[in-house]
Parts: sequence; C-alpha cells; structure tokens
Amino acid sequence: LPIRQGLQLTIGASFLLFSMRAIVQRVTKASVEVDGKLVSSIGKGLCVLVGISRHDTRQEIDFMVRKILNLRVFEEDEKTWHKSVKDCGYEILCVSQFTLQAILKGNKPDFHSAMVAGESKPFYEEFLENEIFV
Repeated sequence: LPIRQGLQLTIGASFLLFSMRAIVQRVTKASVEVDGKLVSSIGKGLCVLVGISRHDTRQEIDFMVRKILNLRVFEEDEKTWHKSVKDCGYEILCVSQFTLQAILKGNKPDFHSAMVAGESKPFYEEFLENEIFV
C-alpha cells in the first residue's frame, strides 16, 4: 500500500477490549495486490484496515461505518480537518486485517479474539455492503 500522507488514526470502541478495530490512513492513492495481481485501487481518500472481533455484531458495523464516513480528516480551504471523506466525495479502500485483534502474551501474539474465518468472511462482506461502497 503506497501511503502518501502522514495521518493515521485508530477507531474502536475504547470501552470494549474485544471489538471491531480500524486503522484509518489518508492517502493520495492506494492499492491492494494479491500474487502480483491488482485486486483494488483508489485515488485520494482513506485506506482502512479492519479487524473483526469474534464478539462483533451488526451494531459494531453500523458504528464503524458511521465513524469512517464522518471522520473529519480532510482540509477545506485553510481549515484543517474540517471535511469527511463523504463530504469530499473521495474513495475508501478497505482491507480485512485479523491481526488488529492480536493480544500479546509475552512475546507471542494471540489471535483468539479475532472472528474465525468461516464467520468473518460473510461478516466482512456485510460491512462492505454498507454506505461506504454504495
């Protein structure tokens, strides 16, 4: 992922140890390749890494989508951080990232709080079907 701007934020419900997490990065462009083949790319907007917890529900999807769409991290004239990706009509590239759910046990990461693959794929697809990509 070529990152062109230096803003990175982490979003999550801070009162919950195990909840959906997202790292949001402003980018001038970003892309995802798998085995050397381009899967997806965007111009100016947000690159979002999403970590899904085994305890997440539809409520966490709604919360995260609302936060990502309304996060004011883009400039308007001389007012910094006044506009959201939705306000500007920019793009969003989401990447599923189970490692965001890691808990360190000594020097070894533990991924037991991440949603298992069989459940996380349809859950992530439900996340993508929200306003972010419509």
